[in-house]
Amino acid sequence: MGYASTLAAIKVGPFRYNSPWAQVAIVGFVCFCSPGLFNALSGLGAGGTVSFGLNAIANSVLYAMFSLTGELAVLGPRLTLCLGTVGYSVYVGSLWAFQVHPNAAPFWVVAGGILGVCAALLWTAAGQIMMSYPTEKDKGRSFSLFWSVFSMGGVIGGVIALGVQLASGGTHKNASTSVYIVFLVLMLTAIFTAWLVLPPNYVVRKDGTLVDLEESIPVGVEIREFVKLFKDWRMLALFPMFFASNFFYAYQGSVVGFMFNARTRALSSFITNLGAVVGANFVGFLLDYLPFGRRKRTVVGWVLTLVLLCVVWGGGGLSFQQKYQNLFVRDKENPPTMAWDWTDHESRTALALMFGYYFTDSVFQGLAYYIMATLTNDPFKLARMTGYYKGVQSAGAAVSFAMEAVYTPYRTELLVSWLLMVVSLPLALVVIIKTPDTNVDKEQVVHVEDLNADQLHHAALPKGHHEKDIVDEEKVVEANLDK
Repeated sequence: MGYASTLAAIKVGPFRYNSPWAQVAIVGFVCFCSPGLFNALSGLGAGGTVSFGLNAIANSVLYAMFSLTGELAVLGPRLTLCLGTVGYSVYVGSLWAFQVHPNAAPFWVVAGGILGVCAALLWTAAGQIMMSYPTEKDKGRSFSLFWSVFSMGGVIGGVIALGVQLASGGTHKNASTSVYIVFLVLMLTAIFTAWLVLPPNYVVRKDGTLVDLEESIPVGVEIREFVKLFKDWRMLALFPMFFASNFFYAYQGSVVGFMFNARTRALSSFITNLGAVVGANFVGFLLDYLPFGRRKRTVVGWVLTLVLLCVVWGGGGLSFQQKYQNLFVRDKENPPTMAWDWTDHESRTALALMFGYYFTDSVFQGLAYYIMATLTNDPFKLARMTGYYKGVQSAGAAVSFAMEAVYTPYRTELLVSWLLMVVSLPLALVVIIKTPDTNVDKEQVVHVEDLNADQLHHAALPKGHHEKDIVDEEKVVEANLDK
């Protein structure tokens, strides 16, 4: 049995390394150790500092660079993910440097720009794998798996931050420097984990279909195809939804730093990311398991998202903001903080609200990814769509952090964030009702058993390998099979 035929022979089994589920889980873990932990720091408010203005400037630069470089992920998923993880370590290093040396503020801003470029690479590759590797019937749960593992980075990060804060007394305003050291070490592991990811032409689904026979597409072709997305009416209709999908992070991160003391900010980081995990599982299983066609399931997800936005942001967030409006006063020259502790009655309502925000965020993001996944199964098209999505999304985040940098009143930030999401949904519904229940009938689906020897050989042969390499690999495989 040769190397290529072995690829066909191992097409079933829940723990198979070249299965979509294994690959999505690996990508989720890469994001667990990079943006997941980054979210834990963001959940501390102002990156764990009390420099809200500088944090807003650094994040505005971050998302501006993210927006401009989302289309650069044309290097293949493995290399793209590896390069994408590097920026997170640099950024946490800048926060650590700022805590020790306040004159390191320029490094923080520059690190934000570096992270923006790297995050664009990471998220484009992650979106491609999450949406294209699974079968159509599994795409909702694929989002759940990826988003849950990724968000658990924020949950575990919140626990780590809380433990460190409590060990150091937990009464000061800033996060302890030990928090940054622990996070930096964990983030560095993602650089190596990224190399466990397989390219599309190596992945075989449970039904025996290959994700794609091609490993990559020429850079010039990728760029031309990416530009075409700006002429696609579906992408234009989804533009407002994509723009709004991260707009609220500036408001939420700033409010957390404004309301809570250090140990309660760490608890908030844990609670908010737990909300993201619960929301991701809820929406993913809902979109896959409702007993009717894919288009109707997506419409149900749309209705649920609209209801959650009105209940959590309108009924919860706006009413909470109004109740304590006299406390939410922003002073650029002398920024006040309320420094609620978790023992304070007010903080309990605020923590519950933050859980609701991130639960709703997961549902909103899950719907956006699912809509894109209904448009095609092609991994290269989905990579371009993810690049478009993250670019537009990051443009919105850059604008929101620019608003935060000039100390826009919190109530204004809340209203703009909420209304952008609500107003974007009708255009998204237009796209939803035009999507088919399946793309299998119009896109080529390749089964392993239908390929001839040359095609299988091409699917299994990585770039840079030669016939001698394959012969050696065949001997190893046959020896293992004989055992």
